[in-house]
Amino acid sequence: MSGDAPNTLYRLRTDFEFYAPRCLNILKKDGKLAQFKLNRAQRYIHRMLEEQRARTCKVRAIVLKGRQQGASTYIAGRFYWRSSGEFGKRVQILTHEIPATQNLFRMVKRYHDNCPSVVKPSTSNSSATELVFDKLDTRYGISTAGSQATGRSATAQFFHGSEVAFWPHAEDHMAGIGQIVPDQPDTEIILESTANGIGNLFHSMCMRAIRGRGDYILIFVPWFWEEGYRRPVGDYVPSEDDLEYQSQFDLDDEQMAWRANKIESDFKGDISLFNQEYPATVDMAFQAASGLSLIAPKDVAEARRRKRPDGIGPLIMSLDPAEYGDDDSVFGLRRGRLVYPFEAFHGRGPMELTGMAAERLDIHDPDAFCVDVTGGYGRGIVERLGELGYKRIYPINFGERALDPEIYANRRAEMWGLMRDWFREQEPYLPTDDDVIAAELSSVTYHYDSGRRLVLTSKEKMRNDGIPSPDRGDALALTFAVRVADRKQRDTPTWRERLKKRSRGRGTHMSA
Repeated sequence: MSGDAPNTLYRLRTDFEFYAPRCLNILKKDGKLAQFKLNRAQRYIHRMLEEQRARTCKVRAIVLKGRQQGASTYIAGRFYWRSSGEFGKRVQILTHEIPATQNLFRMVKRYHDNCPSVVKPSTSNSSATELVFDKLDTRYGISTAGSQATGRSATAQFFHGSEVAFWPHAEDHMAGIGQIVPDQPDTEIILESTANGIGNLFHSMCMRAIRGRGDYILIFVPWFWEEGYRRPVGDYVPSEDDLEYQSQFDLDDEQMAWRANKIESDFKGDISLFNQEYPATVDMAFQAASGLSLIAPKDVAEARRRKRPDGIGPLIMSLDPAEYGDDDSVFGLRRGRLVYPFEAFHGRGPMELTGMAAERLDIHDPDAFCVDVTGGYGRGIVERLGELGYKRIYPINFGERALDPEIYANRRAEMWGLMRDWFREQEPYLPTDDDVIAAELSSVTYHYDSGRRLVLTSKEKMRNDGIPSPDRGDALALTFAVRVADRKQRDTPTWRERLKKRSRGRGTHMSA
């Protein structure tokens, strides 16, 4: 350790990005040791975790990633760094199978065996299954998700769950984690995995996290952040779909050549399996087992990457209301190809939603306001708005007869079908920072009935399969429920801009 020794030691204890290349060694693919220098994915994971830790004083995170991008290596290094410098800590590692457990623990022991003496803790026991730092009263424990009771007997401050999507008895293990890791400051639970279809615990936790439900944040790492995922172009000739994919994610030819070779050699030409193992977006990770997505994930991804167009055409506002349960009440707003940011609220009653709707009608003055009244919940909102004198309010029942009943089984299928055509033909724009709408649009699947009419998978079946209700997707679909003329050919300012304008008109001031 050179330079100002006390300052350097302090930084080693408090700055993992400074600590890792100086104190940790990893095993390269050629079998040689090398300094642990964080790659792009690892730096991103670290930044997200540290931001959450600073905000909440603890870490609860789910990492959804592609194969071999270094997430496990990072988490193992992070927990060694923290546990080797603090008193009275316990680290618990749980993986889906014995070889994976052994591999992770060998990684931790490699960190320890090659750690510089100035920061290396004293060890009283170092075996194939346990690592004890005696003077710190700190220890590592490992287990495999093979039985329902695994991990319930210990108490830990740091928990690393690896390949969670492949855990047997996953629900029981997650219940056990809640018992062994106290809900207190300075504790960390990090769960990481590639996707393994839909309807399982990992998929459900990812969907809840992406909606901001509960303590967990979702950290997604796309495959193309890995520098090693490229190969010489050679005789690779991209297809039209390849060129679209390349443009959507701004990839170079060597990355595309690697992808094409991987699809052919490892996945026998099955692109959906490649997307599951090496996802470019969250929705693509869960696409392989989701059946026939009505709206193609590539169309959604492209809509999120487009430059924001001018709003041309009638302004349609929508509300998909929900009072209780896991669903959100969502306000949508669309003018032509332009979709404005959604507004989602949880646990709001009908009178409160009515007031919120009235405020937005005053601000946006839409050409139509479509409200879902399926099950009767939204009908009271519509009736009260009518009593207040608002016009152009359209109650929409998802289950009623389609306007074109020869093509669509009901109104909901019709609205989603029209939205699918809009994605294919109109080059729409979606808010770039809304991962929830991207996941929801690709989660809705379909089939055809005996009359060759389009039928959407029911929301009840989606819930039974562990797929959240597509509340934002339904709010956007509602903007296709009616055809109206544009009363004013202009773009719509943001809600905040409209409020500021109204405040100035009243002689008051609203800060930005």
